[in-house]
Amino acid sequence: MFLLKKNPLFYRVFLLGFFIFFYYYRAVDYSINDRLKEARIALNLSQKAFSKGIFLKSGGYYGDIETHRNEVNERIIELVSSIYGVNKVWLRTGKGQMFDKKIDSQLEEMTVLFNQLNTHFKGYVLAQIKQLIKLQNIKVE
Repeated sequence: MFLLKKNPLFYRVFLLGFFIFFYYYRAVDYSINDRLKEARIALNLSQKAFSKGIFLKSGGYYGDIETHRNEVNERIIELVSSIYGVNKVWLRTGKGQMFDKKIDSQLEEMTVLFNQLNTHFKGYVLAQIKQLIKLQNIKVE
C-alpha cells in the first residue's frame, strides 16, 4: 500500500495492468478441445490413460485433439460423458459444471464412506479399485 499512496504513476500502471489482465482473461474463449484437456487434468489422467478409457486406439490421436490438430466428434463427447461423467453441455459450450451432479454426488458418497474405514480397509478398497480399472484396460499411474 505504501507504493500506491506515495507513487501515483505506479498506482496508474498497476490499475492499467489489472484492467488489461481482467479484460484479456474474460475475453479468452476456450474451445471444446481445451475443455476436454481441462477435464482430463481434473481427472488426474495421462493422455494415454484418458484415451484408452474412451476406447481410442492411438494416444497420439487424442494428443492431436488437445493440440487442435484433430477435432472432437460427437462419439468422443458421448464417451467422455458416459465414462468420466463430464457434463456434455459444459464440454460443448463451457457453461455449467464440469462434471454431472450425479457423478459428483456418487463421489461425495464414496468419499464419506471411504473416510469411515480404518487404514487397513482403505488400502484394500484402493487395491480393489485398481483391479477393476485393470479389468477395463485403463492404466493407473
